Amino acid sequence: MTFPLVPADQAEGPLLWAKIALVTFASVGVPLIMPRRYTPLDPQAPAAPNPTQTASLLELALMTYIEQFVFKAHHESHITPDEFLPLADVNFAQNLVKRSFPYLDPYSGAKDQHLFWSLLTTFKREYFLVFVSLVIKVIGSFLGPIGVNRLLTYLETDGANAFVRPWVWVVALFMDPFLGTISVNWYTYLTTSTLVQIEAIITSLIFEHALRIRLTAEPEDSDGQTAPTGGTPTKMSQDGEIKAKNLVGKMNNLISTDLNNIANGKEFMMLAVFAPLTIACSIWFLAFVGVVVMVFLLPVPGYLARSMHSLQESTMKRTDARVEAVTEGREYLVYIYDFLFTRAHIAMNVLRMVKLFGWESRIETKIFAARERELSGVQRRELLHVMISILQNTIPLLQMFTSFLTYTLVMKRQLTPSTVFSAVSVFELLRGQLVNIRWWTPQFIQAKVSLDRTRDFLHETELLDEFSDKGHINPGASSQATEAPFPIGFRNASFTWSIKKGERTPGRRFVLALSGDVFFKSNCVNLIVGPTGAGKTSMLNALLGEMHFTPLEPDGWFSLPRTGGIAYAAQETWILNETIRNNILFGAPYDEVRYKAVLHQCCLEPDLELFEAGDLTEVGEKGLTLSGGQKARVTLARAVYSSANIVLLDDVLAALDVHTAKWIVEKCFKGELLSGRTVLLVTHNITLASSAVGHVVALSSDGRILGQGPVSEILQISSPFVERHQNDTKNAQAPRMTKGDERIVDKNGNGKLIVTEEVAEGHLTWDALKPFLHTMGSVFFWAVFVSGYLVTAGLQSAQAWYLGYWAEQYNRRPASEVSAPYYLVNYAILVLLTATAFAVANVTYVFGFLRSCRYIHQRLVSSIIGTTLRWLDTTPISRIITRVTQDISTLDRQLPVCFSWIAELSATVLINLCAVVLLTPVFLIPGLVLVCVGGWLGRIFVGAQLSVKRENSIAKAPVIGHIGAALTGLTSIRAYGAQSMLRAESYRRIDAYSRTSMTFYDIERWIHIRMDILSGFFVASLGAYLVYGPSRKGILASNAGFSLSMAVGFSSAILYWIRVVNMFEVAGNSLERLHAYIEIEQEPKAGTSGIPPAYWPSSGDLLVENLSARYSKDSPQILHGISFLVKSGERVGIVGRTGSGKSSLALALLRAIPTEGDVYYDGRSTKDTNLDILRTSITLIPQVPELLSGTLRDNLDPFGKHDDAALNDALQAAGLSSLQSEFEDEDRRIGLDSIISSGGANLSVGQRQIVALARALVRRSKLFILDEATSAIDYKTDSIIQRSLRHELPKDVTLLTIAHRLQTIMDADKIMVLDAGRILEFDAPKTLLEKDNGVFRAMAKSSGDWDALYSMTKPL
Repeated sequence: MTFPLVPADQAEGPLLWAKIALVTFASVGVPLIMPRRYTPLDPQAPAAPNPTQTASLLELALMTYIEQFVFKAHHESHITPDEFLPLADVNFAQNLVKRSFPYLDPYSGAKDQHLFWSLLTTFKREYFLVFVSLVIKVIGSFLGPIGVNRLLTYLETDGANAFVRPWVWVVALFMDPFLGTISVNWYTYLTTSTLVQIEAIITSLIFEHALRIRLTAEPEDSDGQTAPTGGTPTKMSQDGEIKAKNLVGKMNNLISTDLNNIANGKEFMMLAVFAPLTIACSIWFLAFVGVVVMVFLLPVPGYLARSMHSLQESTMKRTDARVEAVTEGREYLVYIYDFLFTRAHIAMNVLRMVKLFGWESRIETKIFAARERELSGVQRRELLHVMISILQNTIPLLQMFTSFLTYTLVMKRQLTPSTVFSAVSVFELLRGQLVNIRWWTPQFIQAKVSLDRTRDFLHETELLDEFSDKGHINPGASSQATEAPFPIGFRNASFTWSIKKGERTPGRRFVLALSGDVFFKSNCVNLIVGPTGAGKTSMLNALLGEMHFTPLEPDGWFSLPRTGGIAYAAQETWILNETIRNNILFGAPYDEVRYKAVLHQCCLEPDLELFEAGDLTEVGEKGLTLSGGQKARVTLARAVYSSANIVLLDDVLAALDVHTAKWIVEKCFKGELLSGRTVLLVTHNITLASSAVGHVVALSSDGRILGQGPVSEILQISSPFVERHQNDTKNAQAPRMTKGDERIVDKNGNGKLIVTEEVAEGHLTWDALKPFLHTMGSVFFWAVFVSGYLVTAGLQSAQAWYLGYWAEQYNRRPASEVSAPYYLVNYAILVLLTATAFAVANVTYVFGFLRSCRYIHQRLVSSIIGTTLRWLDTTPISRIITRVTQDISTLDRQLPVCFSWIAELSATVLINLCAVVLLTPVFLIPGLVLVCVGGWLGRIFVGAQLSVKRENSIAKAPVIGHIGAALTGLTSIRAYGAQSMLRAESYRRIDAYSRTSMTFYDIERWIHIRMDILSGFFVASLGAYLVYGPSRKGILASNAGFSLSMAVGFSSAILYWIRVVNMFEVAGNSLERLHAYIEIEQEPKAGTSGIPPAYWPSSGDLLVENLSARYSKDSPQILHGISFLVKSGERVGIVGRTGSGKSSLALALLRAIPTEGDVYYDGRSTKDTNLDILRTSITLIPQVPELLSGTLRDNLDPFGKHDDAALNDALQAAGLSSLQSEFEDEDRRIGLDSIISSGGANLSVGQRQIVALARALVRRSKLFILDEATSAIDYKTDSIIQRSLRHELPKDVTLLTIAHRLQTIMDADKIMVLDAGRILEFDAPKTLLEKDNGVFRAMAKSSGDWDALYSMTKPL
């Protein structure tokens, strides 16, 4: 190793080296290659070990344990999740929860501190090892500059007085990247595995916390402003910023965008440890004056970083405004602003409303305006990035300038190549750290903002009373804790939907005040009755502990014993995206006898016979393939099948026709499965249900007890309320959009509805990449962009060459003849030109990629809004959520950064390779070999990583979908006590996602270590050639140093280029996913030929000729050759059994499903009319109304086209004044400025139907279609509404009313009877009643109210 020193035992010769080899192998080699024993985390339940738990240390260091999987994934076009490496048991979500929740979860004993410190405490061992690996990396980083310095010194002096042999410094050049690779590989393993664990932990924490939340409450920011979280409407701060309050949207943002931000902040140890240590070592290596310059200038990028923090916070809120609503279940793909701005909520139920109302173009305009607000923040952020980049690229150059100025002019020293190029290497290290700080700082800022938002969610959301210390909790009052001898009921209790005071939130200001004792009778059916909005559903929710309890007297309490179990069927049915059987079982063991009895009693057997897959038929998200009656009966069957002693049923009869409702009462309510169980039933069908009832509780309109006792007594006490309620026995069936039973029949009989998500194969396609590149700009843009980076790279290389040239002048001329100021000025000019070229290229690029982001987002939104209803039915909302959160986030952030790096590194590689070949031509071949080998490894990496990345992206959607589905049915989950079952399913989905994530990061490390080893060999071989090669005598030290410097830059740049290209292609998976949704099936686009005359429609004439329809092009027909004529101003009632095609007819008239035949509206064929114009001129009012977050005015008139007088008239005509006439509390009255929660959650279903009806009246269409629009409204209010429709609507308005309440349609001009998609009868009601053997006559006879119905008909 040295020239003067020799080993004392050198005489042993080869034997000495043999001894050294044996000792090294025994002490180092054997431990490195020895496999490790797997010790399961839980010996009682060992899992399949991950290779990292059994691999040897050498395999861990070189990542050989994953090599077989990498090559397999590369050769196969697609690899399934089951073929991935098994997840280590330490990464199981269940185990991570046990480890972390004591430090993170406020209800597991965690301290009230920032989540960063909690996570640091949880992973203190891992982060200590990260610290050690970074220290080793810092040490290795300076071996290269030291090696360059000593090698060039050796060349300068021709080896004179050399102590250490030059091959040692050649080894140092190799050990620099190699040692760095080993330490960084270990660092990356620790950080990525910790990251995967943190993702699982935070997702589990958010889900766990969601199980405690009061869904109707509104969380607030610490400053008192309403947070963008949810459940209720929006407010606007003074700066016009929207404070969206959407719980589901907030949570989906937290587990997608925010969690991605937290993941990107994983390099914080680089920022906190590696960068400071590197800078400190640079201070030791370099002149102090250069560091003074750095310290002096660093506050400038620091100030810009603080600006970035505030900008990131506002950008995240704008992203909330665009993304939150992507997630309210399937409810919103609509951006509705309070006042002047739009709030973005992409969810499919309201998207249906948007499509059926013809609002697509208006909604698109508002969405694009919201996107512009978001992109304006992105633009400011990126321009700040550019400014910071310029500073952080310029600061090291100024340091170098001042250092050499001081060295030559102040210290009067001569520059030498060894001094220059070793200093340049260290300055490059320093510049790299400043560039990395520029890259890490915004990531860390984003991560901090997201951690802050997560903490706010955990600490600021309002919780159920049992988890809250803010309310009055009586030890005997908790619905969770009370047992016998407490009866089921209340004593002096009042309930509200929120603890907070003073918020004008209609419906949620409702107070359920129960003075005295209100008890329910055990072991029988208890009936809860009252007018619309009286609080019937609230009473059930109060018993379940969903509302905030306040005792009216000191002895106040409420009780719902839970030892025997609780079953709950909500008014808004909650259906899992599962088979019918799994929805009924709901985790309970399968008992064939009991199961078949439940199917029989709930009248589901005839429905199952229509499905080829029977009860194994998938029902889709929210049961969208089932009709309203079918969903209600599946929910009822779930409650009946359970073994719970107490069963709560909320208006399960409202969606059933008279025959099915009678069956349910007779077979189910009176059947043996409910015998001996306590049933609490909310219904308007008093007379129908009374035969099965043993006890009744009647509520007044203001939520107080009107009476309680036997049925006969209560009917007498509350006779004004129940007057003519016997007519309610003809209740409703149609859902918000009855799909018909044929809808879900699969040709293969497997019952599958949801289409398996397509996974792209192979490399990133040009079709997916083209929109991103082509929309950046014209030829001028590309000329400026490319030339800017080429000039920047050329000038950077010129700086290094010029410094060497300057140093060489001291060897050629006397020092007095070398003008240091002259060279310093020229060097300063080079620095200034470099910064200018860099700025021009990057600013040009910022505006270019923003154009791409804008274009792709517009295409995506337009495509989703313009798609067919069938596509929405077969596509889970979670897939759309991942596109508009995860993939759009990648489009806005990761993709542009990767592409700019590719451009920058491409220029660097090209310039450096030219420089190396110019000075050392022989290294053209090694350089090309390096490119070829690196390219080969890169192709293997991309082939494997793309498959993994695609599966990783797909695995995220089920996690989001599960949380969204759970939140939708949170009351049901808590009622059944099914938290553990849902929690276990959440863990399973999180583990599936973690499994793909770990494999993804392992493959990243596999390619990194091989690229770094290649880089080390290339640089070391060049150094060896310069020292020992044949031309070493003729090469100048300055040229050798420049060549080495360029070689180091080339090798690292080419390998980093390959990495970044691979990163871009992997990130380009988001482009593929976005492109796939841009290319989905579309409804016919508008054209000039489809624009009717301005006066159209002037009447409500409707002519249908031979109309057939189906739900998709390959599905069976659901309407068969229907023909009829409705004259303008006629009222037509449409009746029929479940699945007869009533709602399908409504959809066909709006061309919402594929149709054949002709429909003429006011004499114009609907085929020749643009869909948006057609649908804006026809108004459909569904059974389940879709309401938007905002004010009541926003819901009635989202686009501000009508004045308040018109809106108030519509509300009065819709029956709102009648509903509120008995409200004594003014706060309970609904007005135009009243706040409506997301989906109308703060209103009863009946109130929502009234709002939806008023919204329809505002449109003033010539054709109205009411699809069971008053099914959840009490008879009195329904009568008022029907009377209003008869008298308030203009005489030329045609009204089609789908109904099961025969009273609703008996005064119609005509009645249409449908069955199996065909018209059985169509004539005047009186004619049909007098028709012998007529279908409608039979329906009226079976109602038991023939005389009343006959008397309501119009005379012929």
